[in-house]
Amino acid sequence: MYPLRRNRRLRTNDTIRNLVRETIISPNDFLVPLFIVEGKGIKQEIASMPNYYRFSLDLLEQEVKALWQLGLKSVLLFVKVPDNLKDNQGREALNAHGLMQRAIKTVKNTCPDMLVMTDVALDPYSSYGHDGIVAEGKIVNDDTVDILAEMSLSHAQAGADFVAPSDMMDGRILAIREALEDNGFVDTGIMSYSAKYASAFYGPFRDALDSAPADIKNVPKDKQTYQMDYANRFEALKETEMDIDEGADIVMVKPGLCYLDIVREIKNEVDVPVAVYQVSGEYAMLKAAAEKGWLDHDAVMLEQITAIKRAGADVIASYFAKDVVKLLS
Repeated sequence: MYPLRRNRRLRTNDTIRNLVRETIISPNDFLVPLFIVEGKGIKQEIASMPNYYRFSLDLLEQEVKALWQLGLKSVLLFVKVPDNLKDNQGREALNAHGLMQRAIKTVKNTCPDMLVMTDVALDPYSSYGHDGIVAEGKIVNDDTVDILAEMSLSHAQAGADFVAPSDMMDGRILAIREALEDNGFVDTGIMSYSAKYASAFYGPFRDALDSAPADIKNVPKDKQTYQMDYANRFEALKETEMDIDEGADIVMVKPGLCYLDIVREIKNEVDVPVAVYQVSGEYAMLKAAAEKGWLDHDAVMLEQITAIKRAGADVIASYFAKDVVKLLS
């Protein structure tokens, strides 16, 4: 007796597969990371991230226009700070005329409707390459939180729509929310890196911003005392729930592919949008394998992005965003 139900009927050709597809990728899914540098006329490829660039502010304008034309309407800004402006307190982060503040204004002046999110952490500004102030061989939490709140306020004043604290300091979401509320920025959102793991996948990103922890005596060599242990699962739920209670509007899991179980776990438990950051190491590995001819770049790229959304991501921060949208169109 033949089966009455043959699942393969729904896989017969592209038309039926597309009709019943459960997970659909569109430009609205993406948050595009952008790296900004001082200078003019600079579009500088990042060696460990092929076909990804640092932009000076004048060329940032062109990139933003190109993104908008592709239907990519949200960006996440990072700045590469000159070494002479770095210190242990990250004071340059509070400069109203600093590179981040000018980058925010550049994007908004170029494309007012572009959603601008900004990285909030001290590592680009730190002479030690850490996300917080270093004192007596430790990363100091509470003093760092005070600066992060001021930094977030400065970004809001410059025109940011969302601030995105990526530092993993305890209590920083509440401090940032209170600073924004107290100064009238009640509509400025917070996307919290709630479950950010101490991952080995961040290397190319640190190359892009020159923000790796410094190899200096009495300074921690890594970020394991504040970023999460990648062996832990339930801790991610606790961190995320605390951030929501403190005022986070969007929560994030970082990195992506190795943590899709965490994404689904969080998505099942929370009632706010969940973001996933497909990080630089994930990007670089595919680029390297494709260059060797070992993988089909576009096919694997789409499969990875689809897996991230299928796991529960409402927002995907990805260096592949432009490539994916061009391929889909």
